[in-house]
Amino acid sequence: MSASSRRDFLRIAGATGGGLALSGGLYPFAAHAAPARPSSVDIVPEGKATSIWYRTPANEARIIQEALPVGNGRLGALVGCDPADDFLYLTDGAFWTGGSNDTLTDDGQLPYGPDDFGSFGLLAKLRIALPGHSGKAVASYRRQLDLSNGVVSATYQHEGNLHRREVYASHPDDVVVVRLTGGPHTGTVSLAGTHGETTAGGNGQLSFAGKLKNGLRYAAAVTAVSATGRVSVDGDKLSFAGCRDLVIVVCGGTDYSPDAAKDFREPGTDPLTVARAKIAAAAKVPGNELLKTHVSDYHRLYNRFSIDLGQSSALQRSLDSWSRIAVRYTDASTPDPELEAAYVQYGRYLTITGSRDWLPMNLQGIWVHNNNPDWYADYHTDINVQMNYWLADPAGLGENSLALARYCVSQLPVWTDVTKRLFNSDRNRFRNSSGKIAGWAVAFSTNIHGGSGWAWHPSGNAWLCNSLWRHYEYSQDREYLELIYPVLKGAAEFWQARLITTTVKDEDGTSREVLIDDTSWSPEHGPDGKGNTYGQELAWELFEEFTTASRVLDRDTELAAELHAMQAKLYLPRVSPKTGWLEEWMTPDNLGEVTHRHLSPLIGFYPGDRIAADTSSPELLEGVRALLTARGMDSYGWACAWRSLCWSRLKDAEKAYQLYLTVLRPSITNSNGTSANWFDMYSQGSYTIFQIDANLGGAAAALEMILYSRPGVIELLPALPGAWAAKGSVTGVGARGGFEVDLAWRNGKVTEATVRSTGGTTTELRAGGFRKRLTLKPGKSVTVRIP
Repeated sequence: MSASSRRDFLRIAGATGGGLALSGGLYPFAAHAAPARPSSVDIVPEGKATSIWYRTPANEARIIQEALPVGNGRLGALVGCDPADDFLYLTDGAFWTGGSNDTLTDDGQLPYGPDDFGSFGLLAKLRIALPGHSGKAVASYRRQLDLSNGVVSATYQHEGNLHRREVYASHPDDVVVVRLTGGPHTGTVSLAGTHGETTAGGNGQLSFAGKLKNGLRYAAAVTAVSATGRVSVDGDKLSFAGCRDLVIVVCGGTDYSPDAAKDFREPGTDPLTVARAKIAAAAKVPGNELLKTHVSDYHRLYNRFSIDLGQSSALQRSLDSWSRIAVRYTDASTPDPELEAAYVQYGRYLTITGSRDWLPMNLQGIWVHNNNPDWYADYHTDINVQMNYWLADPAGLGENSLALARYCVSQLPVWTDVTKRLFNSDRNRFRNSSGKIAGWAVAFSTNIHGGSGWAWHPSGNAWLCNSLWRHYEYSQDREYLELIYPVLKGAAEFWQARLITTTVKDEDGTSREVLIDDTSWSPEHGPDGKGNTYGQELAWELFEEFTTASRVLDRDTELAAELHAMQAKLYLPRVSPKTGWLEEWMTPDNLGEVTHRHLSPLIGFYPGDRIAADTSSPELLEGVRALLTARGMDSYGWACAWRSLCWSRLKDAEKAYQLYLTVLRPSITNSNGTSANWFDMYSQGSYTIFQIDANLGGAAAALEMILYSRPGVIELLPALPGAWAAKGSVTGVGARGGFEVDLAWRNGKVTEATVRSTGGTTTELRAGGFRKRLTLKPGKSVTVRIP
């Protein structure tokens, strides 16, 4: 890096670092003060809790399909709940190989391998062995994930005693807790790394530490305590005997820092010391107190929202959750509304446990079962990481979306530096042909070290900005807007330099000059081309976002005016006279796969708003509908979720619902669909992999059928399917423009709605033919009864 580049890099790093601090920031793995302990918590009783449950433990050979996830946003674990030989596969969101990856390949793109680009991986494996607790010695076994309280548990009978184990990842204590009650319990606990580390015992703990090739230091540690038996270190195991109540506490982490100026390392952090201190502190707290602390924190987020889509039958409720998914698929004519509502809450659970004040969720959230996940469990910037956050704000979890914003802010200095040095290489076919370069860009994949991988993705910066902008639209939070402003500005400057001028003829034969995207790809098919709809729509949205941000913050008014003028000159897609579809390329011809998984040309329809059912011409909407129809009603889970969202915006409730059910279909013999643990599985032919985007996008699709919003408009029940029409309600649904809505309906019509301002002022409430203009001060609400 040249001296001038280094100065620019540090200047940007300093500016963004201040933004991170302003908003609470990403916190390195470090010691923390003891959390407040609530005196009481209203734990939802088992009969009333929303749960998914099973009659058998998870099969370790099918861990990614059957194990249940716990997490605190940083630490994650896949839990098996086998009475005799339990396992927890532990992750830390920052456990990544690779680096800045700033050396171009021969074709001007960026390397994409586990050592150069890097990969997310598995930190450790924890095992709990109870000899004799297997086979016919165990009766009345039940395993469940309690979504209402955020706890995985298993109960069973053994030798006349009721045994219970509960597992959760506590955000306040920053540890994973396993608690065994009933008993007595006699057995061992072991801890192993996944890179050949040596586990050592001492001072009542087991621990290991290591260092990856990229210099990332990491460690994990576990301890166990009991007031009713004996616990001791026995070589590389913890042994326990005669314990009726045993609390096992495990923690791990790295020296990763979200600070580009420190090369993404926290030099003062010793992960082993931190991990040992965290488990020692938590182990001093009684098990009941640890649980109450966790549940209180979890309830603060989970209880912001509720959903009731109607009652299921007693027979449906009697089925374990895997059987219930299968029955819903095979009996397509019989709705299971409680199951379909639980899937939304499962998406919320994954968001709460996978995204807090650490890194954002990657392709697998924070849950992997090996060190070679497909696509390195990276951040895919052409749909996947964006879809991970489509659910958060509508589902009352806006603060959980901050992880993505903070990530982008933390990476911005490196993204900017690498773009300046490498993007306009003569080898890069996507370079700016104008020779101008400014701002920042990324490739289709990004890591946590400022690195991009695979091919350059010129439109990726604008789509990331669109995702960050969504939270501002929901929250109207000025402080948040100040945080993301440098990201928006850098992307806008990139597009200011990138757009090129060409001439087009209108239908009347008139020629005019327009601005178009330079050479790019319409993800992920077809040829490279100029003026692709994907890039045009994203540039339009980005300029709209930046000019609004400039006005709100009173900054860069001249730049905003120039970008506004450029926005007006952007070429916008037409309906092809050949296909009847909205054009994907700047041609009436279809140059790709008709049923391709991506809906790249519809990005201006969802998640964008330039095309809308109530503002666009019938011809344009018919072009959207025709393209959606051509794409088909079956694909990978995330692609079905995106299709469902688009059909909702076209107000076609039954197609939207059909696609929602397609996301929920069971994954059998390596097919696309929902696995036993409700993870969405992506078919790779001979095997399947977990991708979290469909879980979160599918849940978002359910809410889009119930409420559509954009700044200035809230529409209730825009695409309510017949299966949910009889009676239902939701509370705490976020609405863009700075509002939150509770609503109830009967026989497909809204009966009552309460609108609360969370920062907005004016909106129009719509329900069928009903229209009412609402003006509210922040913090105020109004209840509307709709005839």
